[in-house]
Amino acid sequence: MHIAEGVLSPPILAAGYALTAVGTALGLRRLDYDKLMTVAILAATFFVGSLIHVPIGPSSAHLILNGLLGVLLGWAVFPAILAALALQALLFQYGGLVVLGVNTFTMGFSGLVAWYIFRSLVHLWPGMKGLRAAAFCGGAVGVLGAGLLTALALAWSNEGFLTAARLIFLAHLPVMLVEGLITMFTVGFIARVRPEMLHVSSAALQPGQA
Repeated sequence: MHIAEGVLSPPILAAGYALTAVGTALGLRRLDYDKLMTVAILAATFFVGSLIHVPIGPSSAHLILNGLLGVLLGWAVFPAILAALALQALLFQYGGLVVLGVNTFTMGFSGLVAWYIFRSLVHLWPGMKGLRAAAFCGGAVGVLGAGLLTALALAWSNEGFLTAARLIFLAHLPVMLVEGLITMFTVGFIARVRPEMLHVSSAALQPGQA
């Protein structure tokens, strides 16, 4: 879901950089440095997963995985996505450095929302079934939020992009289902082999609740 350079208005670009700077600063401040390797691995997963994309007007559709990163990293999703997008812009010219702030915020903020939704649902519905449902919702919300914010950034930059904005949003609806399932299966696997990565209560991981 990379917005190309030369598309957004200067105010939107400035707002994107400002919001990304705040999110990245908070993410780094709250980052547990013992888990830098986990952050790096997930950033690399995001980097690879979003390389294959389908152009849609001034943007593109592809696996995003920001919901998965948000569920597993929390606030650290911002620096992870920023690093991955910066490398994509420099190495493959996906997106670009001018729109790096907006692209990072649309995906990072949506991933953060996915994290809060995941935690809330796990608290409301303990057990493995609740964990899987929460993970599915987190993965789907990550895509939904990123699509909505990308569409809004385009629409607020130029009314001529309204049609493209709607198309981009609608094109990512099927991706919501795919990423919800990917996140659900990934979190379910991690709950069995590395439950400490999920930062949830032990009640949410009880095998008898599966």
